[in-house]
Amino acid sequence: MRRLQDVRRQGRPISRQVRVVAEALGVGERAVWRWLADAERGGAGVVVTGPREQTGTRFTVTPEVRHLFALWKGNVAAVHRELVARAARLSPPGYVPSLPTLHRAIQRDMDPGERAGLAAGERAARKHDVFLARPRGWRNQVWETDHVQAPVLVDVEGTARRPWITWFTDCATNAITGLAVTPGHPSRESVLAALRSAVLREDPYGPFGGLPEKVRVDRGKDFLSRTVTAAFDLLDVGVEDLPAYTPHLKGTVEGLNRAVEPMFLAGLPGYARQPRPGKRPSRPKDEILLDFEDFTARLLEWVQWWNTSHRPAPLGGRTPLQAWQDDPTPLRDIPATDLWTFTLEDAGTRTLTTRGIRFRKRDYAAAWMTGQTGIRVQVRYMPHHDHRIEVFDPATGRYLGPADLADQATAEQISAVRRVRAARTRRLRKDLEASQRERYAAATEAAPPQRLGALSAAAADRELGEATETDLSKLALPDLIPHDPPPAHWRTPPALAAGTILPPPDSTPADAPTDAPPGTLPEPDTNPAGDV
Repeated sequence: MRRLQDVRRQGRPISRQVRVVAEALGVGERAVWRWLADAERGGAGVVVTGPREQTGTRFTVTPEVRHLFALWKGNVAAVHRELVARAARLSPPGYVPSLPTLHRAIQRDMDPGERAGLAAGERAARKHDVFLARPRGWRNQVWETDHVQAPVLVDVEGTARRPWITWFTDCATNAITGLAVTPGHPSRESVLAALRSAVLREDPYGPFGGLPEKVRVDRGKDFLSRTVTAAFDLLDVGVEDLPAYTPHLKGTVEGLNRAVEPMFLAGLPGYARQPRPGKRPSRPKDEILLDFEDFTARLLEWVQWWNTSHRPAPLGGRTPLQAWQDDPTPLRDIPATDLWTFTLEDAGTRTLTTRGIRFRKRDYAAAWMTGQTGIRVQVRYMPHHDHRIEVFDPATGRYLGPADLADQATAEQISAVRRVRAARTRRLRKDLEASQRERYAAATEAAPPQRLGALSAAAADRELGEATETDLSKLALPDLIPHDPPPAHWRTPPALAAGTILPPPDSTPADAPTDAPPGTLPEPDTNPAGDV
């Protein structure tokens, strides 16, 4: 504005300069003429706040507006109503901008990420951030691992379940080095199984594998369990524990989690996210699901296609197999027997007895234990595999052999126990729901809640009596008051042995025979009334 004022004082036309200023600032020419007139009148002029000049009297977003914007989840109209209500309570009433002015101020003073974060949280704000890509590095420099639940219903022993996939991926080549599929929720056993398949390079796991230098995890309790961390330490593999809720820090495996659904899982029978007709989408009753074995086989085929035929964009037209083979970095291999030993959980040492090895209050036995009674052995086991343990020599670490559960139940017994447990769980759940189901009357005016359900006085007394008797029976202490000694005339074993049984006092009949042997009682009168 000062430059335009100087040109006007010199008597030269400024129309061209006004047009240039308007184009540079992205405003209309009338706005520039208005700012110039305001400056010549000695007004506030303009305030330079960025790439364009704006008047100093405009409304800007205040901390109060930001707090209300977060409170009302990004609803600008609700924020405006709250400002109007607060200004009306002041004396005199405060200034409130119009709704369009408030919209413009929020759009101008708050970036999209900030608006999304205040309205929906940090995850929504992260979608507007810019992330840098890590250098590709070399093969086996860094692996990333994660669990992902497949959105596909699979038949697992007659029950429809969504299996979980645990896999390891190489960040340099985008290759899936190993995986494990679990019908139910994954555990540290799933991580150890996937780790073994990822490290081994022999058939059917190769050619990808070897020991990585570092593995990235996201604070999962299975990946940071004592067994898994001990296995990584024994294998000389570093573990990078990433902060929680930071999927962008392990983008390779997160990208794989997002890619497997549209590229493979969406085409399988039982896909749970398939759009279906009707207001309540549900799976057709006649839909045939894959069994767990077939699902695992198809997933392994897709992993083979991903590693050998798929060409990810970051690899420049190469497949993960080609990128792996083009990398000359040497690999660190480990024998399969050593890997199996290192990925088992240590249970300490035990003594081999005539009943075998006692572990978790159960006995484990094997044929190789013959003649070995009395030696000390080290027990290792795979988590959740209670049917077998692995036995080693505690001094040399030599593998002695496996040991199976001695009194293992049959498959029919296990199925029967599972059916009984399922029936008990259903019955207990039904009872709990019935006891906690409460009915309340609908209210059209402000009033306390009114509980529904009539109960007679007799029924109430009966239920309270049953509860009282039950409570007293639970609190009964049979040994609190000791019993009195038995009378001397009772026929107890000690009295019979000592021959000291005495007749009860004042109970001898007048016509009782006098020649009765000592220590005996008269026969009771079974017909005292003399009835015939």
